[in-house]
Amino acid sequence: MNIPRVMSRNVTQPQINSPSSGRKLNPIKLPRQKEKVVVVMGATGTGKSRLSIDLATVFHAQIINSDKMQVYEGLDIVTNKITKEDRRGVPHHLLGTESPYSEFTASHFRDAALLAIESITSCGQLPIIVGGSNSYIEALIDDYDYKFRSRYDFCCLSVDVSMPVLDQYVAKRVDQMLENGMVDELRPLFNPKGDYSRGIRKAIGVPEFDQYFRKESFIMDEGIKQRLVEEAVNEMKKNTYKLARKQLGKIHRLHNVKRWKIQRLNATTVFCKHGEEAEEAWKKKVAEPSARMVARFLFDFPSANVGAGLRLCSPSALRSAMATATCDGYVLTAGYPRLSIF
Repeated sequence: MNIPRVMSRNVTQPQINSPSSGRKLNPIKLPRQKEKVVVVMGATGTGKSRLSIDLATVFHAQIINSDKMQVYEGLDIVTNKITKEDRRGVPHHLLGTESPYSEFTASHFRDAALLAIESITSCGQLPIIVGGSNSYIEALIDDYDYKFRSRYDFCCLSVDVSMPVLDQYVAKRVDQMLENGMVDELRPLFNPKGDYSRGIRKAIGVPEFDQYFRKESFIMDEGIKQRLVEEAVNEMKKNTYKLARKQLGKIHRLHNVKRWKIQRLNATTVFCKHGEEAEEAWKKKVAEPSARMVARFLFDFPSANVGAGLRLCSPSALRSAMATATCDGYVLTAGYPRLSIF
């Protein structure tokens, strides 16, 4: 979805002068307005990465990965890392940056994410945190020293897909991984004495293929080899189904127990369609509603005015209507047509 970008602009507080005497008073120290952060959550396979890119191209943002397997270097197919092409030029942080054999904990993520957020906001851009590892996100937002909440306001979006529909999609995605060369990607990580409780070896796919790689060199019958691959793939699918339900359960806990305000986007319809119909459903059910939610969060628009402030228009109409428009200290820049905010 192509939409005009939004860039934040810092607004400084003026000094206060006494109108009666002309005497300059000390500046009033008003509370510092918190920077804003967007969080995109959801179970594996629901389209979180796609939505984060859509939002980043609207709101002039950079993305911080919060998937605990995608943070490691390697296994791009198995961990389903977003490709450079699909990133559409949007900068990503903590994506494939860590050694695959190290242990990148929730505490490590919290510290690294805080640095990334500070770097992004310092250049007037919006941080978007995206990933399925809710333990990482919770460690960041509800950190023990209140560092995040004291400095940032956050908006949580959750992309939801009904479980039966998501299960079907996940199964197809694992089959596609196999066609894309997953076995060859996994092979270098095989170690008969490998520890599946650390680093990237925890990724779904690595332990599931352990038995196949142990027996591969001793089996000459291709039919038996194929059966072992199928068993590993089926185990991957089952474990991915379990992961999706576990992720959804954590989101429900954050909402119901910790009272996080999490705004739900139901993408089930998208997964039931194909081609242009799926693209249209994504735009109507996910991309545009999420843009409205984020605009309301960033600009403090009253709910009643948000729908009126977002309108579809052609690229030529957008460029002629505005080269640059301002709104409460934010600048909206043209160049990404279809959806404009006024």
